[in-house]
This record gives sequence, structure tokens and C-alpha cells, in this order.
Amino acid sequence: MNEAIRPGADIPPQAQEGPELSVIVPTFNERDNVTVLYRRLEATLANIAWEVVFVDDNSPDGTWDVVRALAQRDSRVRCVRRIGRRGLSGACIEGILASSAPYVAVIDADLQHDETQLPKMLLLLASDQADLVVGSRYIEGYKSEGFNKQRAGASALATEVAKKMLRVEIADPMSGFFMIRRDRFEQLAPKLSVHGFKILLDVVASAHGSLRAVEIPYTFGARQHGESKLDSMVALDFLGLVLAKLTNDIVSLRFILFAMVGGIGLVVHLITLFIALELFKAPFPEAQAAGAIVAMTSNFILNNFLTYRDQRLKGFALLRGLIAFYIVCSVGLLANVGVAFSVYDQEPIWWLAGMAGALMGVVWNYAMSGLFVWRKK
Repeated sequence: MNEAIRPGADIPPQAQEGPELSVIVPTFNERDNVTVLYRRLEATLANIAWEVVFVDDNSPDGTWDVVRALAQRDSRVRCVRRIGRRGLSGACIEGILASSAPYVAVIDADLQHDETQLPKMLLLLASDQADLVVGSRYIEGYKSEGFNKQRAGASALATEVAKKMLRVEIADPMSGFFMIRRDRFEQLAPKLSVHGFKILLDVVASAHGSLRAVEIPYTFGARQHGESKLDSMVALDFLGLVLAKLTNDIVSLRFILFAMVGGIGLVVHLITLFIALELFKAPFPEAQAAGAIVAMTSNFILNNFLTYRDQRLKGFALLRGLIAFYIVCSVGLLANVGVAFSVYDQEPIWWLAGMAGALMGVVWNYAMSGLFVWRKK
């Protein structure tokens, strides 16, 4: 007989006591940092019931193996090893939902965030002064020991864009160091994107001003080991997230990135068509076919590198995926033309028919690519 296990008189009191604070640490190639961070947490949270959940994206350097060795010695340490999934936001969401404390903090493994602020953040939440506490870089008292000018400038620009376009009121919605009440996070979790890097911005934008937020300054330290997980694609991730939130999540961040790649593909198609016609004097059908093939190839490469980078295809799977993408997009082209003709018959406005056909094509290609090209394992 299967029966749910419920806390009861037969369970010792100490077994019913859980952590008050869960610290979530997303990792990728951080094996030299995790033990140092664990020791710092142990010292800082000595008078607090806590646990730490390292969420590792199958690091090639074996970060997950180091975390498991720590977990063998201390039951407060847990490891979530993700295979076939990538991205800081998704790692944070999975880690928070896999934890058990009423309060959860997110902190980087690169040792640049100031873990000594965690007790203060917890006190603000536990005393019901806030639902969210943010380690902020844009209030008085903040100090930086490891934030280069280029990265600081880009972050400041993104912060201003987010605040104005999404009407976010906190000073640093781009921070990666924050603590939130579990019950409030779980209310927002279904609205959050698992893609991208800016989980706090997603949380605040999805809350639409309903979170009581307090910001505190901290000292941003210098990276000791490893390298930053931020890359040149973060800007597009950020733009996609802003656009998704502006549509109230009617369209997903991944769909927006897919459509953006499609827009680039249109430019590639037209350039290839022009070169084939003007430089090689090719007949229009052959030039158009060349443009379509080059555009589809560039779209596949960009989508594999950006839109589906958490499911990136490699080796033989890359070739197989390219062939499947050609087939999907070929059918999508037929759907595009069919819808465009149907709309034009009803309302002979060329641009309206063209937009309707293009929208049908991108929706088809996106849906079928997810099913047949970048299938979840």
C-alpha cells in the first residue's frame, strides 16, 4: 500500500527540522571555487540552519565531482548535475525549486559576491520587512574590486534599458546576488524563462511591482579562478527577455531569438540573391534557390549557437540536424506562401499578405525545429 509520508509523532523532532536558508549556486567549470565558497558559507552562516545547492551544467572540469565529495562529508551540501541543459536562469530556477528552506539566496560560484551579507539579507526577509533583498551595485556603500570598466558600462546600459522599458523600480535588476521568500518565488516560477542569464530581472518584471524589495550594498570581489560565464550572446539574451516581458510572456524568449535569427536570415537571403544575379548573372530561379539555401544554413548555424545553445548539436548530430532543418524550412516556405496567397485573395494588400505568410512560416519552423531538429533528450 502506497501512502504519502507525513511528518508525525513517529518522526524524531530533529528529523523534522529543516534549513531556514537555502543558498543556490549555479556552476560551470568552477571546481577551484566551490570548496572555498562552501567554507565561507560555513563560517558566515554558523548560527543559521542552512543548506547549499550547487546546480552544475555538467562541467567538463568535473565541478560536480568536487561538490559530491563535499556532500559526502556534509549533508547540508547538495549537487544537481544537469545534462543536456545550459543557462544560468534555468539553473537558478531548478535549484530553488529543488531546495526546501522558506528563504532562498542566489550567489555566484566565482567568489565575487559578498557572502557575509547573507545573514543581513535573511534578517530583512525573516522580519517581514521585504519579500526580496538585492545585493545592489547602484546604491551608496557599494564597492568593486573586480568589475572592469567595459563590463560595468554594459551592465549600467542594460539596467537603464530594463528600468525604462519594463518599468522596473529597483536600482539593480541585473544583479546576480539576491535572496527571496520561497512562497513568492513559487508564485512567479511558472512565468519565468529558463533561458538566458538575468534571472532577477525576470523575477522583478514578472512580479509587476508586487514584491517588496530592499537593496543593500556589498563589495564585489575579484575573480580568483576560472573565467566569466558571460559571453557575447548575453546581449541578445537580454534583448529577447525584455521583448518577451513587453508582450506579457505571450511569446517566449526562445521564440523571439528564433525570429530574430530569421530576420538576419532574410538579410542573408537578399544579399546572396543580389550577388548571384548581379555578379554571377545566374537566372532568377537558381539565384533564388541559392539565396534560400545560404539563408537556411546561416539560420541553422545561428540557432544552434544562440537560440538552442543549451541543446547545441555537435559532430554527426550537427549534420543530421542541418538536413532536418532544411526539410522543416522547406515545408515552412510552402506554409508561408500558402497563407500569403490566402490572405491576398481575401484582402489584396501585399504587405499584409506578406507579413501573414512570414509569421506562419516562422511559427511553423520554430515548432517543427523544436520537435525534429533540437529535440530535448
